[in-house]
Amino acid sequence: SLLALAQVQRLRVFRALVVAGAEGLAPGVIAGQLGVAPSALSFHLKELTHAGMVSSEPRGRNLVYRANFDQMNALLGYLTEHCCQGEACAVEAVCASC
Repeated sequence: SLLALAQVQRLRVFRALVVAGAEGLAPGVIAGQLGVAPSALSFHLKELTHAGMVSSEPRGRNLVYRANFDQMNALLGYLTEHCCQGEACAVEAVCASC
């Protein structure tokens, strides 16, 4: 899951799907919002789906993608339990756009 989210465009796609909530978004809407080429978006959605971070279902002639909140919460729980207890972790880089 972390590897899938480590790529900037995939993280942007995942953020858009989190904001969209249960309604999800069609790929064309995501591409328009993020200014991503459809072929690149398809690749990123495939990687996020393979990692379990998003799911899709048909809606008419399109697919609708949604963030997998259960997987996101499991990842946050794992990080909290295994990475955020005990001694403080040193932060080496700061994301200015987060």
